[in-house]
Amino acid sequence: MAFEPIIHLMRGIQNRLNGSSLRLNGNVQDPKQIAFLRQLQKEMRQEFVLDIPLNELNVVVFDIETTGFYPNKGDEIISIGAVKVIDGKIAEDQAFYSLIQSNGEISKEIQLLTGITNEQIKDAPPLSEVLIRFFQYVQDLPLVAHHANHEKNFLQHASWLLYKLPLKHRLIDTSFLYRIADPQLNIVKLEDFCEYHQIPIENRHHALSDAKLTAKLWCIYIPKVQGLGCHTLRELYEQLALIK
Repeated sequence: MAFEPIIHLMRGIQNRLNGSSLRLNGNVQDPKQIAFLRQLQKEMRQEFVLDIPLNELNVVVFDIETTGFYPNKGDEIISIGAVKVIDGKIAEDQAFYSLIQSNGEISKEIQLLTGITNEQIKDAPPLSEVLIRFFQYVQDLPLVAHHANHEKNFLQHASWLLYKLPLKHRLIDTSFLYRIADPQLNIVKLEDFCEYHQIPIENRHHALSDAKLTAKLWCIYIPKVQGLGCHTLRELYEQLALIK
């Protein structure tokens, strides 16, 4: 019959709409994954962490590598690495790392900087899958990153694009610690901070390696800021407000 192809087409569309997942920008969205994120955000107690002593505050220190600086202009996350700091110690046996599939080509400049090639990410998992695994790893722990605006912008963009959810994890910038403990230092780059503190630098611009370097700096600076009277995040934020 003449209408049969149209009926089959409409049924196919309806089946896809009613299926257990949908696809967005090459990423498969699973309602169970979105439900997990919604429940996680609902159970998060961000205010609670403000008054935990900093040396007892468990965190996830992470880093991302990207194809550029502007997620709203199409730049993408191509790897993410993280390590937990539990009871003041780096839990290297609980590290997280993944390459991420890109929808475009990685420039030669970024390939040289990160060591990540187009061939390597061709069969890597999509961002939607990696981010879910990352948040399962993080759970409700605060996030820490070196000069965190870059990471924050990309995670906020991805969370909204993929799941229509805001990023609700507390994200702590390591520069908060430096500004209080070493305000005289005119240092910005991660490698320069590491050299200043005689931390050996390995595999710079590898997301997991950079996360571990940042975690080492975190562990150095927590006792420093506590020695200056900032014993909790709340006190740290209050001190920062005075020096802005």
